[in-house]
Amino acid sequence: MLQRIIAFSINYRVFVIVVALVLMLLGGYEISKLPVDVLPDLNRPQITIMTESPGLAPEEVETIITFPIETAVNGSTGVTRVRSVSGVGLSIVFVEFDWGTNIYLARQLMAEKLNTVRESLPEGIEPQMGPVSSIMGEIMLIGLKSKTVAPVELRTIADWTIRPRILSIPGVSNVIPIGGGRLQYQVQVDAVKLRTYNLTLKEIEEAVANANRNTTGGFLEKQSEEYLVRNIGRVKDFSEFASAVVTTRD
Repeated sequence: MLQRIIAFSINYRVFVIVVALVLMLLGGYEISKLPVDVLPDLNRPQITIMTESPGLAPEEVETIITFPIETAVNGSTGVTRVRSVSGVGLSIVFVEFDWGTNIYLARQLMAEKLNTVRESLPEGIEPQMGPVSSIMGEIMLIGLKSKTVAPVELRTIADWTIRPRILSIPGVSNVIPIGGGRLQYQVQVDAVKLRTYNLTLKEIEEAVANANRNTTGGFLEKQSEEYLVRNIGRVKDFSEFASAVVTTRD
């Protein structure tokens, strides 16, 4: 076979030279059009699903959060591999797709899958998809500690001061504050009084929500002017919840 190739090249050397020149020109043209990147993305398209569950141990996070999400996304169109990490109060699921997969279409499919799994998750647990970014990007962990400031106040500073500033830095795709506890008002319910007044926890919850809400009253027309009517109902002090109406009865 090799002897035939050599004999053909010698007998038709002009033809072989022309073909070689054409291939060289085509190769040079393709090289000039080839995209060049200092750090080319060598990873498959990927979607990251993050779920925060404060107070849960890694075992509970894996059982009641990570596993249902993995089960829902497995077998989706174009999915090649699903891996996860379950930590204290946090579940991260990585979904990898075939090369050439439209990442925006894949995110739409994942959103549909997450809608089906939300019913099986504990109340208040909301899985979120991370932004579109390469997994070659770096992850920086920043800790806040203080001897004089409470953990709840540190979390408030992280949520409302530090996070917006870091997100404004070019190249930062997402910032996720974890831990510390969020500032909240807690309503302690007396079970004896609930039975006495024949009330339910649902009614208490609705009364608290309605007592801390701004609403609109539409517009008030006066001559040629319109005035916006506002109902300022958001509380500024916790004691204002004491005047909230739970229910009315004859």
